[in-house]
Amino acid sequence: MVKNRQATAIRFCSVLLSIVWLCAAPARAEDAQGVQRMYVLYCGESETKDVSIWSPGVDVGKPREFSDSCYLIHHDKGWMLWESGISDAVADKPDGVVAGGGILTLRVQKTLQSQLHELAIAPADIKYLGFSHFHGDHVGNANLFTEATLYIQQAEYDAAFGSEPAKFNFNPALYEKLRATPIVILQGDHDVFGDGSVTIYSTPGHTPGHQSLLIRLPKTGPVLLSGDAVHFQENWENRRVPARNFNKEQSLASMEKLAAILEREHATLWINHDKPQTDTLPHAPDFVE
Repeated sequence: MVKNRQATAIRFCSVLLSIVWLCAAPARAEDAQGVQRMYVLYCGESETKDVSIWSPGVDVGKPREFSDSCYLIHHDKGWMLWESGISDAVADKPDGVVAGGGILTLRVQKTLQSQLHELAIAPADIKYLGFSHFHGDHVGNANLFTEATLYIQQAEYDAAFGSEPAKFNFNPALYEKLRATPIVILQGDHDVFGDGSVTIYSTPGHTPGHQSLLIRLPKTGPVLLSGDAVHFQENWENRRVPARNFNKEQSLASMEKLAAILEREHATLWINHDKPQTDTLPHAPDFVE
């Protein structure tokens, strides 16, 4: 009888210890909820001989290089891609491609498709898709992602898919296949997954329906992706608006909105085209958590 009681007690303690260990054990990465990590992908680069086109009256005639990034976000509900960069087809042109009426030379040293392949991700694996706006250096590979749901502001949709896309410097050939994909038309800010981890903010001005993205990373914290609401740090600090922006007043208001978000969320601003900053970020296959 005593031996039976001892055996029962030992089994009970063993089960109890197992329960305690399971409760204390960290969750596996694949079981984590919300955003788990984000990859910064190289999506081309460009250069201009006169940066004052982006900073009117400042640095007239001075050259500048711009970075171009895409962002691959792993959420427990699936993969999201923000931006698709310059077209991979440019990689076949060693001298690059002149764009913007001669103000820019675009180059691609490594394709977006090859970077996704290295991460064992196919374009069809992307379930959620968004762009800050529809200029060619942001939607250059958009036609690859026809299985994803597109998130776009109403004003940008009307401009990009309307009757006069060229009026806004849009090239429909780069994104035409998205017409047949599921599309979520936005009328302002939007919580993509409903958990506050990824939020699209309406920041018009550079284009009619420009938008920026806030990602809450588990270790890094909130990161705010500017898109082209601002092109480089000096413009951000001095609230400069490029001459070719769609609307100057909206651009200034959007920069103030971003500043308020940064303060409220204690977030870090990542400026897509600011090469000095971009060069400091870990790029795929590394990631940020």
